Amino acid sequence: MSVRKAARRKVVTKKGSVGSKFDDFLKEEGVYDETQALAAKRIIVWQLEQEMKKKAISKQKMAARMQTSRSQLDRLLDPDNPQVQLDTLDRAARAVGRTLRVRLG
Repeated sequence: MSVRKAARRKVVTKKGSVGSKFDDFLKEEGVYDETQALAAKRIIVWQLEQEMKKKAISKQKMAARMQTSRSQLDRLLDPDNPQVQLDTLDRAARAVGRTLRVRLG
């Protein structure tokens, strides 16, 4: 089952809440780690786009600041593409004047 299909399914407890039971469901389906990684990527992409908008940085200008191509930047900003390297995220963060922080939970 794909991550998208798994994310669309609702797991409802007797009280009607969704929470750790949903995490359990994702683990049972074998997509928990993939889902977590994709969610983290989507959050970072959203933050980068917000900073770009706030500072009026176009995609072309952003790519130049990162010393990469516009198509590479498009792949980075694609929230459905989980493939990204930390050094690329770090360059993107620095290009908008921010720092990338990675931590283990």
